[in-house]
Amino acid sequence: QVQLMESGGGLVQAGGSLRLSCAASRNIASINSMGWYRQAPGKQRELVARIPSGGGTNYAGSVKGRFTISRDNAKNTVYLQMNSLKPEDTAVYYCNVVTTYISYWGQGTQVTVSS
Repeated sequence: QVQLMESGGGLVQAGGSLRLSCAASRNIASINSMGWYRQAPGKQRELVARIPSGGGTNYAGSVKGRFTISRDNAKNTVYLQMNSLKPEDTAVYYCNVVTTYISYWGQGTQVTVSS
């Protein structure tokens, strides 16, 4: 069973930065994409950023230009660099890895941005 372990969340002032990390407990075969989602209180979970295995990156319009997703295949890790954070970025952030057969989710890490 693969586990995704997230870290890097916390409390930051508006305009600050955080870097989230998500490490898989073992190598994952047949990855289609790796990404980050978030869910704010009372809202649906939404895509933040994603790296398809075919190349390129996808970002939600609200984070484009501020967030950067990257991956280290050797470490089975995906990162989310978040700059110029805003209070509306406050949410639980979830790591997601999609393979041919299954979608894995992390347990979530809280990001709180104070104004």
